[in-house]
Amino acid sequence: MRGINTARVVIGGIVAGLVINVSEFIVNMVVLGADMNIAMTRLNLPPVGGQAIAVFVVSGFALGIMTTWLYAAIRPRYGPGPKTALCAGAAVWFFAYLYGGVGMTVMGVFPGRMMAIGTIWGLGEILVAAVAGAFLYKE
Repeated sequence: MRGINTARVVIGGIVAGLVINVSEFIVNMVVLGADMNIAMTRLNLPPVGGQAIAVFVVSGFALGIMTTWLYAAIRPRYGPGPKTALCAGAAVWFFAYLYGGVGMTVMGVFPGRMMAIGTIWGLGEILVAAVAGAFLYKE
């Protein structure tokens, strides 16, 4: 059994991260932009700005790399292909999107409707990103 091809994890992860970042731009600027501004005003916080956006972009690429790494890690057991990529994406969605989204909702930080849309959107986003990253991964 060979090890994980780190270079291909990074290449696939960057593509997955690009999918995540483009999708996050669409959901946060176009779909939920007005809701986000209202929520930030309610919390007495300024609108999300340049420094925060830079952190989110870097985090999006890191999430893409980690999703592709998870795919590579479970690939020997589940086999290569989109089904395994979807499993990896679903696991990442649970820990990175669903858990945090539910927490922010039950604590009243953000409105439930806004978090539901973002969390469901995130499921589609991470599944597409996982398949894209897995497509480029080769051992």
